[in-house]
Amino acid sequence: MDHDAMDLAEARYELVISVDARRSGEYDDVDKQRMRERIYRVLEAAFSHAKVARDAVHMEDRGDGVLLSVAGRIAVTRLLGLWMVEVHENLRDENRGLSVPLGLRVGMHVGPVRHDGRGISGRAVDLACRLADSPLARRLLDAERADLVLVTSQSLYEDVVSSGGKFIEPAHYSSARLELKEGEVTAWFHLPGRPAPEIPTAAPAAPDADRADDVGGVDDARDVRDVSDTRGVDDAPDVDHVRRVDGEDRADAPGARYTVHGDMSQHSDNVYQQPVHIGRITGDAGRRKG
Repeated sequence: MDHDAMDLAEARYELVISVDARRSGEYDDVDKQRMRERIYRVLEAAFSHAKVARDAVHMEDRGDGVLLSVAGRIAVTRLLGLWMVEVHENLRDENRGLSVPLGLRVGMHVGPVRHDGRGISGRAVDLACRLADSPLARRLLDAERADLVLVTSQSLYEDVVSSGGKFIEPAHYSSARLELKEGEVTAWFHLPGRPAPEIPTAAPAAPDADRADDVGGVDDARDVRDVSDTRGVDDAPDVDHVRRVDGEDRADAPGARYTVHGDMSQHSDNVYQQPVHIGRITGDAGRRKG
């Protein structure tokens, strides 16, 4: 029997770790090389201090990060506990004196992994990468001004983290629902050395470029726009929905969002010197009498 062929065809349950650098696109060519060297120093020193044998770790370079899988013979608690502590401490050492500190996003999941001559693949790999690259992981790293954020899958949290262990504190994790390419999942977020992070509930504001420059002249709008004041709206048919961020439905709420299918006009703080009709006139009322 060809054992090598069998190994390629069979999936092995392993811990998959995806490591991404924060805002790697902002580094120039020289600094990016130094950034990559720091990442490898941080990770390899952590494996050494956690006594994880090098032959138990598969490592692939991803340009601005590293994709790893760890053999099943290594306890997952060691990676979630001691290894993560070492990664955090090594990262802090690397960042001392840097004007732009290196930030890392780490995604973890355990599942079936297939190895071939080009690397590893499987849904477990996809999920670990999606967790590390999720918008919420990026936002937390920036909002908390942290060096490191760890994101674990729901199953990894339930099977390993929730039971605790050396350097593993379940109370320091917070959960959130993520909308990934494959669908909605629950993930758990942890900032090493800190209490459980507060998960933002409001969606980030839309860029100014995506907003209407002059809401008074909106006509035949067929997409969603943010409107600063909805007072005085007249004859706005087919308004599907108006909801404030806090969830209260109000027609006069500032910051309301609504979809319009047809004509719409918006007026505020106007002074009229005589009676004014705003809106279209339809039917017999709109025909002039001879």
